[in-house]
Amino acid sequence: MIGVLMAAAAFSISSPAFTNDGKIPSKFTCDAGMQNPSPALTWKDAPAGTRSFALIMHDPDAPLAGGFTHWVLFDLPATTSSLPENFQPGSVGVSGNSGFRRAGYGGPCPPSGVHHYHFMLAALDVPTLGLQPGATKADVEKAMEGHVLGKADLVGTYQRQPKQ
Repeated sequence: MIGVLMAAAAFSISSPAFTNDGKIPSKFTCDAGMQNPSPALTWKDAPAGTRSFALIMHDPDAPLAGGFTHWVLFDLPATTSSLPENFQPGSVGVSGNSGFRRAGYGGPCPPSGVHHYHFMLAALDVPTLGLQPGATKADVEKAMEGHVLGKADLVGTYQRQPKQ
């Protein structure tokens, strides 16, 4: 009997709002004013043994050393496979502080040029990272060390339009 090797499905994250390497609609940016909701996100095919997820949205193109972090969310239960549009901190998982020094999503707002926004989702082998609300990207990355089973990355781009 000949066995058939099945390739493991790739852990991935996506959004109905934009494609990978596609433009993030202005609805999800600072150009939307105070609304600035987060885009819906979905993921699938997490690695076996996943016990939680951590999400970091980061702009490496920002003119700051190390870039700029727009969203930090961790201790998402392994049963979670999506976040709705306009996700509110506290509804699931634990919110860390972004570069805006507050919890929750802060949309793209590049000062100039096209920026790339990475929505990095890590599948972890622990149910919690043992961090308090308000933890930073650096705190989360340090706590994840040795616990990452896989990472999925969705990249969106954005460039502000000149005011008319």
